[in-house]
Amino acid sequence: MSGAVRPAVAARPATRARGRAERSRGASVALHATLVAACLVALFPIAFILLVSIRGESGWTAPLEMTGFTLSNYAHVLGDTEFLTWMLNSIAIAGGTMLVGVLISASAGYALSRMRFPGHAPLMWTFLVCQMFPVAVLIVPLYNILGALGLLDSHGGLILTYCSVSVPFCAWMLKGYFDTIPTEIDESGRVDGLTPFGTFWRLIMPLARPGLAVTAFYTFLTAWGEVAFASQFMSSETKYTLAVGLQTFVGPHRAEWGLLTASSVLIMVPAGLLFFFAQRHLVAGLTAGGTKG
Repeated sequence: MSGAVRPAVAARPATRARGRAERSRGASVALHATLVAACLVALFPIAFILLVSIRGESGWTAPLEMTGFTLSNYAHVLGDTEFLTWMLNSIAIAGGTMLVGVLISASAGYALSRMRFPGHAPLMWTFLVCQMFPVAVLIVPLYNILGALGLLDSHGGLILTYCSVSVPFCAWMLKGYFDTIPTEIDESGRVDGLTPFGTFWRLIMPLARPGLAVTAFYTFLTAWGEVAFASQFMSSETKYTLAVGLQTFVGPHRAEWGLLTASSVLIMVPAGLLFFFAQRHLVAGLTAGGTKG
């Protein structure tokens, strides 16, 4: 019949990918179990060192016994050794490396990002090539250079050494971060009468704060835990860094594991505090560009 009304055809529900909220219970359990296992693996060395450090002299021989807890190792490290002097030296050297390294890296990265000059591309590749040399190869030439400059066994010489290692990588990293900041900001600064350095310091640096935080954290850790250069360039015990001072706890016939573990726990405190205060900028620097900061 021409006037008959055709029955409506039910539309098929559109298929869509299963979202995170629709993950099966088995998949969720497996995912969370994997994450918990990964966290336990990551935390086990720290927990083991902490447990040994509060067990006194017997902590290393029987680390799994939950008896005999004492703070004697910490008292001995803080009261009977030069640990506090070594920590102050390390803080001064790591802090100096962070300040000098970030300033040089930011200046070099900004120049590579905004300026074109003869040798621009070779300079960028030179920064990468510098990262290919192992530390053992650099010890002898750096030792000779510092000796000629009279900087052996000095904090300034060690800061320059660490900057020579960290600046090439940091400059390359900041160059990529500065590329994400629009050049219109530089042009507006010049229109307002700012010098090139004024534009860099007053406009670009605040926008690059997340990238600078990542660079500062990297340079600090580079100097904080370094052993090879410090053990070769520092000869006075009063100028030792923590990495060199801890070697005095290890003798040819016996190692003071209790003192080593207690010192290791104390060494983690400054780096942990720095990460705690800089974590917001670290996350932003690793996940966002300068235009989103």
